[in-house]
Amino acid sequence: MGAGGVGGYFGARLAQAGHDVTFIARGRHLEALKSNGLTLKSPLGDANLKAKAVGRAADAGAAEIVLFAVKLWDTEESAEQLRPVVAGGGYVIPFQNGVESVARIGAILGKERVMGGAAYIAGRIGEPGVIVHTGTIARLRFGPVVPQQRKAAEAFHAACKGANIDCELAEDIEQVLWEKFVLLVAISATTAVSRKTIGVVRADPDLRWLLETVMRETWAVGRKRGVALADDLVAKTLAQAETFPPEMRASMAADLEAGGKLEAPWLSGAVARMAAEAGLEAPANRAVFAALKPYLNGR
Repeated sequence: MGAGGVGGYFGARLAQAGHDVTFIARGRHLEALKSNGLTLKSPLGDANLKAKAVGRAADAGAAEIVLFAVKLWDTEESAEQLRPVVAGGGYVIPFQNGVESVARIGAILGKERVMGGAAYIAGRIGEPGVIVHTGTIARLRFGPVVPQQRKAAEAFHAACKGANIDCELAEDIEQVLWEKFVLLVAISATTAVSRKTIGVVRADPDLRWLLETVMRETWAVGRKRGVALADDLVAKTLAQAETFPPEMRASMAADLEAGGKLEAPWLSGAVARMAAEAGLEAPANRAVFAALKPYLNGR
């Protein structure tokens, strides 16, 4: 569900391995997938595949697993479309930004139908029908949130392993999601607000302060909500940010520059909201969200 950099890449790898994959897409991308198939350009190996692609989820038929990879503002509308797809007992794994997708999709399809997932990849639609993967990181981490999902999670893990996808079946998927969230919120906040890359953010003392402060606020909110985040997570996450190519920036920064919609309400905006609910202060995240608010719906 969503055939962009995440859904397009991992769907292609599963299809390459012989699995029955249907891509749900729209617009020119959908038409290109139907007429020309899917082209994958990746340092891990290019591919040209015949693609089964549809515009409506109902036309995909029943699914065992749905890789849910739409932008956060499309979550509820897309989840509604999946009712007939998972009615036979399938499961949805959201590979989106943020930490609220399981609850948002579960409110529509039922909590028992939704696992947790995190994707680590730099990918995008280069042109209609073409997925461009940058770098060599292409990893999935996922896991059950209720015990009855474990068998399906294990089967999907085996399928991914068989497709040579770097993947992990996580024991505590909530912890995994929040660890990624601490990093993602900070990179998104700083590269979007500054309109610059992570290299510029790291080199400037004030932007570096913002990077760390946003991380620390996000970590504090997670801990307050009972997530098992390590005492040294912020230090380790800062060290991780040091390893990124200097030209890297978050997808939200690219969306902002392109005049597109922003995921800020579910990133810094969510940290500010959850902090207030928990009786905490998150002034850095609140300020970032305030600065981005006029651009939430694009130009």
